[in-house]
Amino acid sequence: MSLSEKIQEIKSTFDSDYKSVKNNQLDNQLIYNKYLGRKGLMNTLYPLLAEVDANKKSEFGKKINDLKNHIASKLDDKQSTTNSSKNKLKVDLSLPKSYDSFGSIHPITLIIDEIKSIFNRIGFSSVYGPEIDTDYYNFEALNIPKHHPARDMQDTFYINDQVLLRTHTSGSQVHFMKNNEPPVRILSPGRVYRNEDISVRSYCLFHQIEGLYVDKNVTFSELKGTLEYFAKEFFGSNVKTRFRPSYFPFTEPSAEMDVYWGLNSESDYRITKGTGWLEILGCGMVDPEVFKSVEYDSDRYSGFAFGLGIERIAMLKYGIDDIRLLYEGDFKFLEQFKK
Repeated sequence: MSLSEKIQEIKSTFDSDYKSVKNNQLDNQLIYNKYLGRKGLMNTLYPLLAEVDANKKSEFGKKINDLKNHIASKLDDKQSTTNSSKNKLKVDLSLPKSYDSFGSIHPITLIIDEIKSIFNRIGFSSVYGPEIDTDYYNFEALNIPKHHPARDMQDTFYINDQVLLRTHTSGSQVHFMKNNEPPVRILSPGRVYRNEDISVRSYCLFHQIEGLYVDKNVTFSELKGTLEYFAKEFFGSNVKTRFRPSYFPFTEPSAEMDVYWGLNSESDYRITKGTGWLEILGCGMVDPEVFKSVEYDSDRYSGFAFGLGIERIAMLKYGIDDIRLLYEGDFKFLEQFKK
C-alpha cells in the first residue's frame, strides 16, 4: 500500500470512529491513543516517507501534518463538548440557596510577604530556623547567659532545662552564621512563643521577622538608611521616622524606631498614647560577644540587626483592634482580606 493510500485509509477510519464515539472521557482518550498516541496510527506514516521520492517528500510530509491537525482539531472539539455537557448545572429548586466562598490569604501572611518583598529588593534572602530550640541558641549565643536580667523580659515556655519554644527568631540567625561566612544579609521570619496572658493586645504566640547584615565596615548609618527605606516602602514616602536609644543584650548600641502615626482620631490618641508616635521595631549594631559565638572576627566584621512584630504591624495596617481575631479562624473576618 502506497503512502498516499495509507493516509487516506487512516483518515477514513478516523472519520468513522469519530462519528460513533460517545461524549465521555474514556472514549475520547481511547480514540486519542489509537491515532495520536506514542504507538498510534499516525506514527506509522513517518517511516514510509523514506520510501518516497525526494522531490515529493515535502508534499507528503504536509499531507501527514494536515491529517494530524485534522484529527487533533476534531478531538479538541469533542473534548470541549464533553466538558460543556459535564458542567451543566442540575438545579433543585427545593434546596436552600448555597453560598460559594473562596479562601483568602491570612493577614499575617500578607504582611510577612510584603516585608520580605521590600527587603528582597535590596538583597536580603529569607532563612528559617527551628521553633523548638535549645537554651544556647535562644539565649546564650545571643549574649544572654543564665541568670542574665534580660531573661526576665521574656517569659519562656520550657520543655526541659535545655529545650524550649523560641521566644524570638534571632536564634535562626545564629544557626545560619554558624554555617556561613560573611557577608550575610538575611531575614528570619517565623512564629515565636511567650508565656503571656491572652488579651486584646497580647497572645501566647505571635510572629516576628528579624533582619541581619554582616560585612566589613558596616555602620549605624547604613542601619538607619535601610530601615528608613523600609518605612517609606511600607507606610508611604511621606512617613516620618525617628530613632530612640534603647537596650537589647545582643546589640550595642541599640535603638527603637518610631513612625509618626498622627493624631487624627480618638483611636490614634489611644494607640500612640497621645504622642502621635508609634514604636514599630528594635534594632542595633551586633554585639561582638554574639560574633564570638559564631566564630566571626569582630575586628574584621561588623553588622546590624533589627526585628519587628508582625501582628502589631497587621493590626495597624488593617485597623484590627483585637489580636485574638488573627487566631480564631473566623471566615467572616478573614474574607475581608481577599485580593
